[in-house]
Order: sequence, then C-alpha cells, then structure tokens
Amino acid sequence: MKKELEVSIYGAEQICASCVNLPSSKDTYEWLQAAISRKFPDQSFKIHYYDIFQANYDEEKNAFCHRVIEEDLFYPVVVIENEIIGEGNPKLKRIYQEFEKYGYFSSQ
Repeated sequence: MKKELEVSIYGAEQICASCVNLPSSKDTYEWLQAAISRKFPDQSFKIHYYDIFQANYDEEKNAFCHRVIEEDLFYPVVVIENEIIGEGNPKLKRIYQEFEKYGYFSSQ
C-alpha cells in the first residue's frame, strides 16, 4: 500500500504583497483540496492549512511558519513530505507529479 501523503499549505489571511491579484491562501487550500480529490479519487491523502501569523501548532509546523515569514517566501507555500512544491501561485502539474511519484494514479 502506498504512503498516505500529507499536504501542508502555509499562508495568511492577507494576500502576499508579491501575489496581488492571486487567490488568498485559504482559497488556494480549498481549490487544491478539491483538485487533488478529483484527480486521485478514492485515494487517501491529508491536507492541512496553517496560518503563518497564528503559529500555534506543533514545533515543526511553528518553525516552518516562522521560516515563511523570515525568508519572505511567497505564500501560500505548498509542502508535501517536507519539500516545498510551490509558493505564491502553485502549479497543479507539479503537485500532481509529486503525488504520482508516491504511487498515486490518475483516473483521468
């Protein structure tokens, strides 16, 4: 059985200054959740949203929230298995490729 992937979306309510005219981090989280579910139906994965300015999570998640702020990463930042897959305006193709790398398969 393949490993159940965990997707972490790090962002904030206010839109990143460099990401004007893009969807909010929360909107991107909801969009990705729906898109991944459609692409890989009946295949389990976890997706979580973390507000970088409300860092009240476990030590690892809090540290990454601080990293996003300190390194001025464009948010939302999409992380899969501790690897940054996209930031600012994440690309579905890249995210899908990462899922396929872990054994997920498309029904489309």
